[in-house]
Amino acid sequence: MNEQRRVLVQALAAAGAVGLCGRFAGTAAAEPPPETTRLRLVKFPSICQAPVFVAEELLRAEGFTDISYVDADVPGAGVGSVQIMWDGRVDVAVFFAAPLAIAIDRGADISVLGGVHPGCFELFTSPDVRSIKDLKGKTVSVLGNESSQHVFLASIATHVGLDPNRDINWSFHPPAEGKRLLAEGKIDGYLGFPPDPQELRDRKIGRMLLSSTVDKPWSQYFCCMVAVNRGWVRKYPVATKRVMRAILKGSEICASDPEAGVKAYLAKGYSPNPAYAQQALRELPYRRWRDYSPEDTLRFYALRLREAGMIKSAPEKIIAQGTDWRILDELKREMKM
Repeated sequence: MNEQRRVLVQALAAAGAVGLCGRFAGTAAAEPPPETTRLRLVKFPSICQAPVFVAEELLRAEGFTDISYVDADVPGAGVGSVQIMWDGRVDVAVFFAAPLAIAIDRGADISVLGGVHPGCFELFTSPDVRSIKDLKGKTVSVLGNESSQHVFLASIATHVGLDPNRDINWSFHPPAEGKRLLAEGKIDGYLGFPPDPQELRDRKIGRMLLSSTVDKPWSQYFCCMVAVNRGWVRKYPVATKRVMRAILKGSEICASDPEAGVKAYLAKGYSPNPAYAQQALRELPYRRWRDYSPEDTLRFYALRLREAGMIKSAPEKIIAQGTDWRILDELKREMKM
């Protein structure tokens, strides 16, 4: 038994194999087999992506035999990362919501199918920054222009009336450098994705000003969403549904057994502090994929980003041209707990 398969067996045992795998076996068996057995997924270093990695053996149970995980090769998992799907180099991915809105506005040939979980990123600041408005004139470190950090923080700034293009000084650094600069007091803010927030809190670096896991309105919207190449979903609708089901089951496993999510993440070659990684998965609300509206999520971020001048289209146009909720609606009925 290889490591990946052992991780899945442990996860299903902890969560209840009948509850997560067997419960929907009849439904899956009644469906036609996937039109293709080949599947290419994107992988990012943020551990909030764990459901995609846990899903690997579930995907095999859904009929996929040739599964590969492709590195995004674009810092920050932002707008540029969506390009690899737009170009046809991958089929399905879990992307961050705000960058997806920008990519759709620019004509990306993708469809967003649903949300995986709300919550994720946290904003840490220097002690003298006590509100988002205090970031005016301050320096914030992000991975790069239109990285996920940059786009989410631009949305946050716009929400409180700041102009992210003029009011914030953006500094581009890798995560380790950004965290170091914040610890040394050389920047005023850093927005981190798991397990960065867990490390910053443990080391008491900066002050946690905003958590998208608990602070409204951010906690009411998805952070990570499933997207698919539009040509792929048109050609392989049965396969698309089976992929979506496996990822959502993966999210359920991460909620029931965070350790299994960490092991699947580590098996992909990432090496975070295991304690921070487990804490991150315990904190993320993976079960909430049923509770919030993916359409409201894209509408919310599209409005904020349009105010920031980063999107030209009205939110309803973005929703109309870049989303398809039919598979999600079917799976919500089938996977009703």
